[in-house]
Amino acid sequence: MWSEELENVSFEIGGMPLGEPGPTGVRRWDALRDQRRIILYRVPIERLARLHVNDQLHRQMHIESCVFRATAEYLERDPWDLGPERFR
Repeated sequence: MWSEELENVSFEIGGMPLGEPGPTGVRRWDALRDQRRIILYRVPIERLARLHVNDQLHRQMHIESCVFRATAEYLERDPWDLGPERFR
């Protein structure tokens, strides 16, 4: 759906973000438009998740939500706008 805008964007997995925490605490991702990169940080995504049920399904949904939110930040859109048909 957003293939043109995400063409040549690199999705990467990092361990921990470098530098200072962001305004909401430890960053889970960086959306670097000028470098055409989205970096998802594995350790904060895994360790700082507050899942009400800690099973495979909820862990997967949490990771997917981080990918959607990072991509939405990169595209400067609301995460719900990325797959509107999926949620109807």
